[in-house]
Amino acid sequence: MHAISTHDLRKEFGRKVAVAGLTLNVDQGEVFGFLGPNGAGKTTSIKMLLDLTHRTSGEAELLGKPIGNRATRAHVGYLPEHFRFYPWLKAAEFLDLHGKLYGLSSAERAKRIPQLLTKVGLGDRAETTLKAFSKGMTQRIGLAQALMNDPKLVILDEPTSGLDPIGRKLVRDIIGDLREQGTTVFVNSHLLSEIEKTCDRVAFIREGRVLEVHAMDDMSEGVRLWLRVKAVTPELVAYLSGLGEEVSAERQHIEVTIHDEAIIPQIVNWLTANNHALYELRPQAVSLEDRFIRVVQGKELRPLAELAT
Repeated sequence: MHAISTHDLRKEFGRKVAVAGLTLNVDQGEVFGFLGPNGAGKTTSIKMLLDLTHRTSGEAELLGKPIGNRATRAHVGYLPEHFRFYPWLKAAEFLDLHGKLYGLSSAERAKRIPQLLTKVGLGDRAETTLKAFSKGMTQRIGLAQALMNDPKLVILDEPTSGLDPIGRKLVRDIIGDLREQGTTVFVNSHLLSEIEKTCDRVAFIREGRVLEVHAMDDMSEGVRLWLRVKAVTPELVAYLSGLGEEVSAERQHIEVTIHDEAIIPQIVNWLTANNHALYELRPQAVSLEDRFIRVVQGKELRPLAELAT
């Protein structure tokens, strides 16, 4: 059973298609990143999963049950991107209200509230009204309410958008704790550096469709080499394509992704032996941002056959 499973999930607002056909599986116990540019349909997809927005067509399940199942929702925590919390409530009162909405007993609420306030760094703010909170503090109390019911699945929509570096580290630590407990965490964030540090897998989406899904362990491997040479020849392209992948070239510049930086001296030796003038070489680890830009913005690399002609 997957924590989240969707098949051809679609949402239309009149003539506008917000989500064209989302097909995705998220395993139980993993931290999953949901990535795409603005307008890609990420928040709309999340709202459909939570049955806050009715789908136009397609199917989806949370924790093995069709979306909209009330019993299942009791095991889901949610932090929306745009939250509107009651400013007149004190922090402890706010969490107590959400505990009641989840059906928690008074004893459970009394135990959970101080634990969660401490977890999100607000242990001394139980009697402070939310209107006195900064944006970052409000973000953190929102995270606390998402965890109030000790959920099996936590859905976080831009959980670190209003946080300083200390607050972002706190959220990373909380996500790490949830992973250790076997809780599934589904994260939508524009802060790719945070996704790199927290997620097990990521999906790139555009126009409401999944373009690629990758395990972060696989994406951490590889070095992108940028070379400036006197001339890019078919022989050079053929040689580099035999060593790596994703070769692209333009005039005197050529790039290639290799899996082991130890072969860089071999490349330099080959260039020298074959009378290629090398003016500059810059290695750089392949980052999540590199892959995000290439995949989501549709910057396709030129085919090797085209480069070699």
